Amino acid sequence: MSFFKKSKKILHLEEVKGILNKIKKVFKKTIKYVNKNKYLLWMALPFVLMEVFTFIFGLEISYINYRIYTPVLFTLCWIMLFIGVSLSFKNNISKIVYGIFIAFFLFVFLGNSIYFSMTSTFFDMALFESASEGAPYLWDAIVNCNLFVYVSAIIILLATYHTIKRIPTSKENNPRLFCITLILFAVIHAIIPATLGKANEDLTWSSWKNPRNIYILFNDNNKSMKISGLFEYTARNFYITFIKKETELTQEDIDFLNAAFEEDTAEINSNTGIFKGKNIIMVQLEGMDSWLINKNDTPTLYSMMNSGYNFTNHYSYYTGGGSTFNSEFAVNTGFITPLSYSKNAYTFNKNNFPYSLANLLKKEEYSVNAFHMNDGEYYSRKVNYLNWGYDNYYGLKDDPIYDDDSYQLDRELVLNEKFNELLFKQEGKFMHYIISYSNHTPFTNTKGVCKMLYNLDKEKLLIDNPELEIEDVEMTEEECVRRQAQETDYMMQLLIENLKENELLNDTVFVVFADHYLYTIEDKTILDKYKNTSNNLINNTPFFIWSPNTKKININKPTSQLNILPTVLNLFGIEYNPNNYITQDALSKDYNGVVFFSDYSWYDGNVYVSDGVITNNKTLSQEQIEIKNDYVSYVAKKNDLALQYNYFKNKKENKEETKK
Repeated sequence: MSFFKKSKKILHLEEVKGILNKIKKVFKKTIKYVNKNKYLLWMALPFVLMEVFTFIFGLEISYINYRIYTPVLFTLCWIMLFIGVSLSFKNNISKIVYGIFIAFFLFVFLGNSIYFSMTSTFFDMALFESASEGAPYLWDAIVNCNLFVYVSAIIILLATYHTIKRIPTSKENNPRLFCITLILFAVIHAIIPATLGKANEDLTWSSWKNPRNIYILFNDNNKSMKISGLFEYTARNFYITFIKKETELTQEDIDFLNAAFEEDTAEINSNTGIFKGKNIIMVQLEGMDSWLINKNDTPTLYSMMNSGYNFTNHYSYYTGGGSTFNSEFAVNTGFITPLSYSKNAYTFNKNNFPYSLANLLKKEEYSVNAFHMNDGEYYSRKVNYLNWGYDNYYGLKDDPIYDDDSYQLDRELVLNEKFNELLFKQEGKFMHYIISYSNHTPFTNTKGVCKMLYNLDKEKLLIDNPELEIEDVEMTEEECVRRQAQETDYMMQLLIENLKENELLNDTVFVVFADHYLYTIEDKTILDKYKNTSNNLINNTPFFIWSPNTKKININKPTSQLNILPTVLNLFGIEYNPNNYITQDALSKDYNGVVFFSDYSWYDGNVYVSDGVITNNKTLSQEQIEIKNDYVSYVAKKNDLALQYNYFKNKKENKEETKK
């Protein structure tokens, strides 16, 4: 038996030696092949350097992606194409073709790098459409660019110089290599997007960060560069901008839109221009449900709401595609997330919105800036706010002074030194769009904002009463909600105090509204205690307009986020075409007072109608129901078609088409 065991051991050792020898041979052959064909590595080097330097520049915007292998695969795939195609030609033509690839992408690399150093956003080929507007600033951009951009370009050129000398030449063209390269590229390139995972089939708030969604839409430059790399980004950006066909409008749709957006003059009423020339602070309150504004929890907000224009029947309706940003989109553009097809509001950042709030205010010589706790990447806010005409979007999270989560406290929007300077120390008229955060889930004092506030309260109590022994207790969800709402109210108090200190309060008007009702609360019985939760009227939220000299006025007609923009334009005496939006100034005598929801149900202040059925005891004739059903259908169609076909960009062409 021992003999057989020994024999097996010898055999096992021989097998291991055989495997090792095979590995050794393969390794030697690989080294030999690499030595023989090391010009391939040289040919890849300039392209690799372009990608590496782009990656280094992009670190500024959290360029590292958790699917980092996808842009690497795309880059290797494109490099294979460049090298394979170059080597398919005879004599020095291969070097010329290779040089053309290098020259083109070096130009692309420089364009992206210079533009990024100026804007912190990678270049978009759609900008060629407005090249004449940017031409006067081109030289300044080149001169003031980050010096490292030019250093990196020199390194790439040196690598290219050494590479071209090493490229072997053939006496004949190699069509076989050319075809194999193209086939391999097509197959591999078609497979790589699968590494980004699956796209969302349904509309969800987090679609903005799904890598496959980003690749399909390709409408956020920085995110698109992250998941694709320089070469794929360039090719796909070109495809999306110049080749991909958009769904064409039918003549019926063109006629409908031209009629819906025809030129009109806004009605002049007793409220027109009463705030003309005043500064504006728009405050979007995160999760500030109607029952949270009261004397005890939010005294500042309560006092403001009850001494200004109070829209008592206001609704910020919830959508599955990110209701916080949905409200930002509605208030700034006058449009809402599409009802008839699934597309998030933050995906429309390539659409033109010439009549946005920011664009119209800038014509009146206002500076317009947005302030929030989150960075510009979240919901693609930076891209969207610049697209709407804002001068800047500022996020507390981007400030390196925070080494903890204290930037989530709303007080920091005012107490942060940089934000305070931007809010209260600039010259000229301003509009600030402030988005609060503190009343955000989770609602527990074991984590999140409630935990921070609980610890701050405990610390203050111990400072005031050092003899106390405090035992930690768990707060209920409702207690946390109320405490977090108090933090938002404290921010409002700080805003007013700072405006007063800087002698700005009397020249400033607050426009305050909630993004959505508190649907994020886990215990829904809390909502049942304070509001009607049986249908879409659960979306009732606060909306008021206040300045120190405003008289108290209650507006009882139903309103939604969509009414805010035209109402503000009227109050500030800004000329506008009311047909450029899908609803009206809420203070207009002609306002019909109908709000609609994402399921096409509607409410007119008297009846709530869903699927043609009145769900309360009020009576309404069938004819009246049909008239309002038709109105909701009309508004939804106007909204959805205008967004789908980027109507304002193509408005002139559409009108000319109609004349033909």
